[in-house]
Amino acid sequence: MEQDVESPVVMKKPKLPKQAREDLPKQLAEKDRTKKIQRYVQKDGKCNVHHGNVRETYRYLTDIFTTLVDLKWRFNLFIFVLVYTVTWLFFGFMWWLIAYLRGDLDHLADNQWTPCVNNLNSFVSAFLFSIETETTIGYGYRVITDKCPEGILLLLVQSVLGSIVNAFMVGCMFVKISQPKKRAETLVFSTHAVISMRDGRLCLMFRVGDLRNSHIVEASIRAKLIKSKQTKEGEFIPLNQTDINVGYNTGDDRLFLVSPLIICHEINQQSPFWEISQAHLAKEELEIVVILEGMVEATGMTCQARSSYVSSEIKWGYRFTPVLTLEDGFYEVDYNSFHEIYETDTPSCSARELADMASRARLPLTWSLGSRLSQQGLPESEQEGPETKTNPESEEKSRQSERNGDIANLESESKV
Repeated sequence: MEQDVESPVVMKKPKLPKQAREDLPKQLAEKDRTKKIQRYVQKDGKCNVHHGNVRETYRYLTDIFTTLVDLKWRFNLFIFVLVYTVTWLFFGFMWWLIAYLRGDLDHLADNQWTPCVNNLNSFVSAFLFSIETETTIGYGYRVITDKCPEGILLLLVQSVLGSIVNAFMVGCMFVKISQPKKRAETLVFSTHAVISMRDGRLCLMFRVGDLRNSHIVEASIRAKLIKSKQTKEGEFIPLNQTDINVGYNTGDDRLFLVSPLIICHEINQQSPFWEISQAHLAKEELEIVVILEGMVEATGMTCQARSSYVSSEIKWGYRFTPVLTLEDGFYEVDYNSFHEIYETDTPSCSARELADMASRARLPLTWSLGSRLSQQGLPESEQEGPETKTNPESEEKSRQSERNGDIANLESESKV
């Protein structure tokens, strides 16, 4: 008796050619790069823009003070030390040159000789005298005499130039230290922006907060939509900036930032998100840049904090978790929940489609075929036959049936 034996069949995958195996990782990497949206502004507020091929570099030297302030700290400290060292060496050389030309170095042991500077016998002593003069230390060992008019003139020049150098470099370091950039580190933005319903309207929202007890005075918030566009004439505008209204007309953009606040943008006809639905948002390549400005209460200097949200960081159908609770005699902010969001019922259609459905749901019950025809510019008398004009009872019955049919259509549309 024969017996069937089931033998496992191993299906081998077809071996790809070598060129195809090598090109596959490259294609996957290129696909990932195409999905990744290049940011215009980083999450920490740094602008992702590099200036290249700047030929007029002399413009940086015309505003040398701002150029020095914008330098990194290691370069700034290097220039600070270098400027003082060069000035001390230069004037030390000038003092040594005067002593050399007058012959003071040849009469060091002559007590009858009156030098330009007492006890100046080498370049090192001249360098030390230059430091003492410019920094007004005045140890009293090396002093200028009244028999040296050229030394008196050099003393005046070094005193004036030394004061200018001190004012410039110390002022530069003071501005560098007191820059309000670090103050912006304690101004935080939510990781995500959300879109949900608020007071019956579709709104775009994000949250801002201040971690310090010293507040930001005259705080204001702005938002920009960064998206490339093409005009009707065919002109391509890369990274076009469109203003997003966050309460400019009502004054809601001016903040009292004592506790975290949710900034709301109502998506209406003037909004750039008017025709964007949930499915459309996932395919869009856009970026929302938010800018928070105000004066630091401690120093009075203007501070600006920035952040951005790309399309993948805008969550549709979510709200922010409340972070403010009432304790015994004070309000407490829980920053552990600052970035947390929760899901809520939100229509996935665009604000325009939502407004159209709401307007259709608010139609009066007396809406009839005649009113529709009048809106289209067609006189109702042209659409009616002679029989309907001569029979009032049939006309009333037909109107009643039209009303019932329209009401049924409206109910079906509202259910959908």
